[in-house]
Amino acid sequence: MRRGIGGWLGCGAMVALLLGEPTMARAQYVVIGDDNKLHWDDAGKPVFTEPGKDEVVIVDIKNPIEPKIVASLPLINTVIGPPTNLAVTPDESLALVANSIAYQQDGAGWKGVPDNKLFVIDLKGAPPKLIATVDVGKQPSGLAINKSGNLVLIANRADSSVSVLTIKGQEVKLVDTIAMNDPVSAVAFTPDGKHALATKNTVNKVSLLNVEGEKVTYDKTDLAVGPYPYNVQVTADGRLALTANQGNGGVADGGAGSVTVIDLKATPPHVIDYVGIAPIPEGLDVSPRANLAVALALNGSGAVPKGVWYAHPNTIVEVLSTAGGKVHKVGSVNAGGLAEGVAFSPDGKYLYVANFNDDNLQIYKVTGDKVVDTGKVLKLPGHPASMRSSAP
Repeated sequence: MRRGIGGWLGCGAMVALLLGEPTMARAQYVVIGDDNKLHWDDAGKPVFTEPGKDEVVIVDIKNPIEPKIVASLPLINTVIGPPTNLAVTPDESLALVANSIAYQQDGAGWKGVPDNKLFVIDLKGAPPKLIATVDVGKQPSGLAINKSGNLVLIANRADSSVSVLTIKGQEVKLVDTIAMNDPVSAVAFTPDGKHALATKNTVNKVSLLNVEGEKVTYDKTDLAVGPYPYNVQVTADGRLALTANQGNGGVADGGAGSVTVIDLKATPPHVIDYVGIAPIPEGLDVSPRANLAVALALNGSGAVPKGVWYAHPNTIVEVLSTAGGKVHKVGSVNAGGLAEGVAFSPDGKYLYVANFNDDNLQIYKVTGDKVVDTGKVLKLPGHPASMRSSAP
C-alpha cells in the first residue's frame, strides 16, 4: 500500500528503535570533487579551459584535526551545480560521484554540455579506486544515499527527473527514473528512508517523494519555498527539512539569501518559517547531533564582476540552531573564497569547508552551537567544487 503525505513521520522513529535500525558508523573519509578547468574573468563570466585535469580526492579524517589525502583519482568533476553531487555510503565502503557537465570543443575553445555519468569508488581499496561507471539522467546534480545504504536518488537538472539506483555490495544499478516536470537540483532522504525531498530550483518549489523499498513515487505534491532553492537537507531527527534559497534565479546581485524551514511532522508537511542569511547560499549541511545546520553563503566571493559593491573576499558560514523544532541564526564565521563543499564529521564535533578559490580544506571545531575556526587547513591539489562525508 502506497503511503500518502499524511504518513511522513508518524511513528517512524519508534519503529526504527524497535527494529534496531543500523546506526551510522564513524566516518573516516570526506570525498571532494575538484574542478580544474573553469574560472571566471574580471567581468564575472565563466572561462572554460581544456578538460582532463580534474580529480576526485579522498581525505582520511580519522584524526579530525589532521586530515590527510589518501587517494586522488583522475575523474571529471564540475563546479556547475549544487555541491552535493557526491556521497559516501553509511558503512564507508563506497563513494558515489556524479558529473553534471562534460566538455566539447567549441571552435578554439570549449563549452559545457550535460553529462550523465556516475562514478563508483571502492573506499576499502588500498588505495581507493574506481570500480564502475553508471549511466544516469542528464546533468546529475544533487545525490543522496539512504541510511540503510541500499538506495540512491540523483536529481537530474537537464532531464527534469530523479534517478533511482540500488546498492547491493559493490554493485550500483539504475532501476527507475521519476519524471519531475521541472528541473531538480538537489535531493535528500528522511532519516527513516520512507520519504525524500527534491528541490525544483527554477520554479521555487520542493517536491515530496514517497519511498517503499526500491519503489519511489511522486504524486505531484509540491511546496512553495524561497526563491531559487538550490539545496535541501533533512535534520538528523527527521523533524525539519531546510532549503538554501539563492534568490533572483541564482544570480549574484548582492541580495539576501534565505533558508526555508519545513515541518515534516505536520500533516501534511508544510513551510513554517524563513530565515534570512547572507547572499547566494549553495553548500548546506545538518549536524548528526540534530542541533545545528550550516549554510555557505558565497557572499560575492567568486563568479562576480571585479569591483562590484557586493564582491567580498570571503564566504560566510551561517550557523543555524535547529533544536526544538525551530530554526534561528546563532552565529557566523568566515571561510575562504567561493566555498562550495561543506561536511560535518559523523560525530558532529568538526566541520569541514572546501574553498574553491584557495584550493584548501578548512577545519572548524563545533562545541554546542558554536563553530570556531581552528586555523588548520589541508592543501588540496586543485579547486574543490563539492564535498560530502557519510553524514549528509
